[in-house]
Amino acid sequence: MASLAVRSRQDEQMDALDLDAGTYAQVLSDLARVNRWTFTAHPALAYLRKATRGVSAFSLLDVGFGHGDLLRAVARWAQRQGIAARLVGVDINPRSEPIARSATPDDLGIDFRTGDYADQPETFDYIVSSQVTHHMSDAQLTAFLHHMDSRARRGWLISDLHRHRFAYHGFPWLARAMGVHRIVREDGQLSIARSFRKEDWVEILTGAGIDAERVQIVRRFAFRLSVEYIKSGGPNAI
Repeated sequence: MASLAVRSRQDEQMDALDLDAGTYAQVLSDLARVNRWTFTAHPALAYLRKATRGVSAFSLLDVGFGHGDLLRAVARWAQRQGIAARLVGVDINPRSEPIARSATPDDLGIDFRTGDYADQPETFDYIVSSQVTHHMSDAQLTAFLHHMDSRARRGWLISDLHRHRFAYHGFPWLARAMGVHRIVREDGQLSIARSFRKEDWVEILTGAGIDAERVQIVRRFAFRLSVEYIKSGGPNAI
């Protein structure tokens, strides 16, 4: 039985550079299905409901968009709210962009890009990521926190998995019931072992020189932790 007392550092199969394109596409598609059934977009929508209160327009960068499902959920939510949203996604893996584009209706107006988040030429009101930070090394995570905290004009969000024993042992049963790819079954459980608890985030934020007292660390359904920051009085730009 795996110990969850500390984070696993074992590499995930989907991060392998030599994973063939067909398998990668199937993994992303199956992950999007899992995300839909486990309400993965809900933490970001809960954050945006608070962060955009009274706002008529905003811009947002999603780092590590994968299949693009989070941005599609945000786009549809913004449309329902009557909010003009300029939505951009950036993913370091060049295979993600065509997959996300093909799954996204043109009328949602999402700009998917390949590259490094730090190389994007413009600034954004919000920078968010969903289930990405557990893939990062400690140094990458620290750099990402610094970037978001200095570049996001109105606030930032990290939504990731909660390293919880019930989720760890329950996910393989869900994955088998859904008939997802073997890599999704195996990486999904490993992702939970690589993910965080509240005390981890306090230590990470403090180590990055960010005052954890001004950041909210919130438990979200199902087995998610959101690290949320909303700046007061930031500009509203699109």
